[in-house]
Amino acid sequence: MVNFVTGSRPDDDSRLGRNGRAARAATLVTRLQAMQRHINAKNFAVLRVNGRGLPTARKLACVLHNWGTACEANAHDLVATYGEELLAHLDRSLLPVLWDGLGEHQTAESADFRPFAHRLAGRKLIYSGIAFPVRLGAQGNGYVVFTGSYIDASSEQVVDLHSRSCNIMTDMLAADEKRLFQAEALSDREIACLQMAGDGHISEEIADKMGLSVHTVNAYLGAATTKLDSVNRIQAIAKAIRLGYIS
Repeated sequence: MVNFVTGSRPDDDSRLGRNGRAARAATLVTRLQAMQRHINAKNFAVLRVNGRGLPTARKLACVLHNWGTACEANAHDLVATYGEELLAHLDRSLLPVLWDGLGEHQTAESADFRPFAHRLAGRKLIYSGIAFPVRLGAQGNGYVVFTGSYIDASSEQVVDLHSRSCNIMTDMLAADEKRLFQAEALSDREIACLQMAGDGHISEEIADKMGLSVHTVNAYLGAATTKLDSVNRIQAIAKAIRLGYIS
């Protein structure tokens, strides 16, 4: 690992890295909380698409929120209820998404922006919400979501918050890539295995072509996945392509 602080020990670097990430997260939270107050929302959540390589494997994951202890339940309910529709909408449109929560007064409105927003049918969640889709490629795709009992946004607020949501996702993506560049670089063998995996070869085929055991190939792919801060091989391949390691 490259040390960016002269004379620092490895544990110092690790602590500084954690502190830096915490500071960046705190800044994002502050910005998102300011955004939620503009439309009378109670909470925010940032959802990002995982598993971009295979459409059937894609899912939305909550990566930042201020739901507190209710996060797991709220995120699960949102993804389970509207996840497929949100993913499909993200593929075809960048119009904001609105939905009403359970109960007569659980609503999300943007009266003067209604023709340019997509409304999810039915009252299926305990909270209403507005979600701003963002498409930046690979791991930069997803939604910035604001939820509450009653959300009322003007057209000016919708346009402004959508722009700021794109900035939030851009900054999160940049922070991910910065962490990667500060991490240990991929080895030639790891890159070669990733390239062949990206070309559609399974581990047995890669092992045969490279004269290695399947166990060794999987070890290289696992190490590369870890270094690329990815949850699986598909995500690692997508990130390696974006960063120019493989084509």
